[in-house]
Amino acid sequence: MLPFIILTMCVTAHQPYDTTAPLHLTITQIWEKAALNNKRIAMSRLRVQTTEEAIKDAKAERLPEIDAAGTYARVTNMPVYKDGYFNTPEQFPVLHNFYKVGGEAYFNIYNGNKTNLEIKKGITEHAIAEEQKNLTVSEVKFNAAVCYLDLARSCRFKELIARDIEEQERQLAHIRELQKNGVVLKSDVLRATLKLSRQKMGMVQIENDIAIASQKLALMIGVDEHQLIEPDSSFTAALEQPASYEAYLDMAAEHAHEYKISAGETALRELSLQQVKANVSPSVGLFAEYAFSYPQIQFYPYEGAAYGLGMYGVKASFPISSFYHNRHKEKAAELQLERQEVEHQETGDMVRQQVNEAYLRYKEALTRIDVAETNIKQATENLRIVNNTYFNQLSLVTDLLDADTQMLQTRFDLVSASIAARVRYYQLQKAIGNL
Repeated sequence: MLPFIILTMCVTAHQPYDTTAPLHLTITQIWEKAALNNKRIAMSRLRVQTTEEAIKDAKAERLPEIDAAGTYARVTNMPVYKDGYFNTPEQFPVLHNFYKVGGEAYFNIYNGNKTNLEIKKGITEHAIAEEQKNLTVSEVKFNAAVCYLDLARSCRFKELIARDIEEQERQLAHIRELQKNGVVLKSDVLRATLKLSRQKMGMVQIENDIAIASQKLALMIGVDEHQLIEPDSSFTAALEQPASYEAYLDMAAEHAHEYKISAGETALRELSLQQVKANVSPSVGLFAEYAFSYPQIQFYPYEGAAYGLGMYGVKASFPISSFYHNRHKEKAAELQLERQEVEHQETGDMVRQQVNEAYLRYKEALTRIDVAETNIKQATENLRIVNNTYFNQLSLVTDLLDADTQMLQTRFDLVSASIAARVRYYQLQKAIGNL
């Protein structure tokens, strides 16, 4: 009883996934769940909301500034040294309590267009954050697609190996019958048995690959990591033929996220340069203030009574020192803008290179599918011939086992080529900003 309990605990420990109820999801459903639950996308969404609040804050700068203040103090005695510091002073009578309560307001009329530039800067940063979010979504969708297709490939490999194990077991049984009748050698049985054991070990590895890929995908899309995900069989559908390279370049120039982000960064540098230039500008605004004070010590004659005093008018200032303080700041901003323009051009080169590589690799992957399909036909015919010749004592068991291995390998190659073509397709869509 005890060995059975220990064995049960070991099996349970090595099976963390619920294989009894797999979660069947299509690639579209994977993307939908990733858009809702992926942590990288959630962080980028929060960055977008932050920039929205920054725009509101910049617009709030147009509102008047209003301050209220109050002061209470104890005033010390005031000695008056009429005969010099080395003689006894006379004590001037003062009121020892002092308070002041009031408020002031300032409304900006003109400050070198700095407020409007700050609003434009916030809007540009918001647009950049939106594109960065779109880029993050595209990257997450691509990574999820790669993981999903890797899982689908492993599941397909598992089916092929399971079918091959059945065929190998039937073939081994046939070889054993021939060995009992003295038709073939015992070494043939041993070699066939060894090949079958290797295939069963390969099945264990494939099952582990499926468990690892399922957990990785589950964490990526925000579902229970112990839930086994079952991929859809739609990856076997035919892929669309690629359009022209020039058409993909046109789409990338309009939709590529990296290019849009770089363009936004360039616009941001232009606004920064305008803000620096605005430092050499006058500031004009309306102001008003009113306060109650006690005692009245601002005007002569002083009086021990409370009084109120207000002022309003126009306030203007001009930073004369900015003519020489701002010169190097402006030059630095111009150089940063120039550097960003060069970086924007480099980003355009990078996008074109990515589109070209993805385009050529996609066409190459489609060609590999055609080659793999042809190889399957040839391997099938080769296996049929070797199978007939072996059981008619016209070929060796090594020839039979090699033909079986080539047949399974060509099936693997076709599945891998189909999966790789879909990965290249999504990579191309990501490069042109269409994922």
